[in-house]
Amino acid sequence: QVQLVESGGGLVQAGGSMRLSCVVSGRTLSTYSMAWFRQAPGKERVLVAAINWGGNQQEYADSVKGRFSISRDDAKNTVYLQMNSLKPEDTAGYYCAAGILSRNGVFLGDYWGQGTQVTVSS
Repeated sequence: QVQLVESGGGLVQAGGSMRLSCVVSGRTLSTYSMAWFRQAPGKERVLVAAINWGGNQQEYADSVKGRFSISRDDAKNTVYLQMNSLKPEDTAGYYCAAGILSRNGVFLGDYWGQGTQVTVSS
């Protein structure tokens, strides 16, 4: 059974930084592409960032380009989301997913974490 556990969320002031972590257990991380999604109240879950299994393809939502960075450490079975210059509109539940990232940037999730809340105050 593959499990994903996110951590690192919380409350931060606008302009601040935060790093989210997602630890994968039950299967080697290196076999999956990984992604972070977010969902704000009353809105759909959307892709924030994705990275392929080799780490040489990364995709970002336009709203976070230049501010967020996704990375992976396969030795630690962990994927990270570094978030800088945070804005109140970044407030959402953030979810980690393991799956497949196509060459044209479409991510299909097979496994999902329970999420971690990020709140950015103005």
